[in-house]
Amino acid sequence: MNKFPLETIGEDSEIWFRDCFSVRYIQSAALLCRLGYAIEKDYAKAGQISPEALLSHEAFILNSILSSVAFLESAVNELYSDAADISSLSADEKNGAVLQKIREQWTNEKNFDRAPLLTKYQKILSFANKPPFAETDPAFLNVKNLIEIRNFLMHYRREWVVLAKSRRLRDGHQTGGFKFEETLKHAFKENPFAHKNRPFFPDKCLGHGCAEWAVINSLVLTGEFFSRLGLPAPYDGIKNDLLTR
Repeated sequence: MNKFPLETIGEDSEIWFRDCFSVRYIQSAALLCRLGYAIEKDYAKAGQISPEALLSHEAFILNSILSSVAFLESAVNELYSDAADISSLSADEKNGAVLQKIREQWTNEKNFDRAPLLTKYQKILSFANKPPFAETDPAFLNVKNLIEIRNFLMHYRREWVVLAKSRRLRDGHQTGGFKFEETLKHAFKENPFAHKNRPFFPDKCLGHGCAEWAVINSLVLTGEFFSRLGLPAPYDGIKNDLLTR
């Protein structure tokens, strides 16, 4: 319900608000993950799948993964915007102090928008005098791999895939997919629709298991990030609704 009914607002009135797309992205990622899971569950019962359902599954999984990284991008960018915007107000004095500290520290930095995604998280923690993520932190490593998958998909360049034990190109270089197999082979359940002779990436990798892994690790990393800052996560009010199956 609107706090101020539209009919009470004059023609010359201005209403300012700050949208939060990070919440929309993580809601989308979780929903698409659940939809992909439902198709895999139906297939496990029926033992068959229609071409349309197979296409829907692929669309759900791909976009769940992409939305998870869009959430990570939006969450840190929105926080930076709140800190950098001098006109932003915080009802909580402690939260305002943290944002002020981040704002002051980042004035000495340039090109925030061009910084790598995880670098933004690490720098903001350091600006607030909070411990950054260890490079060996499981959630940090998983999100790092997730971002690499997103980058591979978004900037995809056609490459040869060798269906052999080594899965290497004739010149001895590994394909991008081989790298993902080495790091993620046992990280989650494989796509049940992938033929056994198909490569791990993208065929066996891009199933509900991967989408669920993406959503969960994105939430774990951001949850810890905001906790270290002493700030509420933007999705705190709906986190119990972000189911993956």
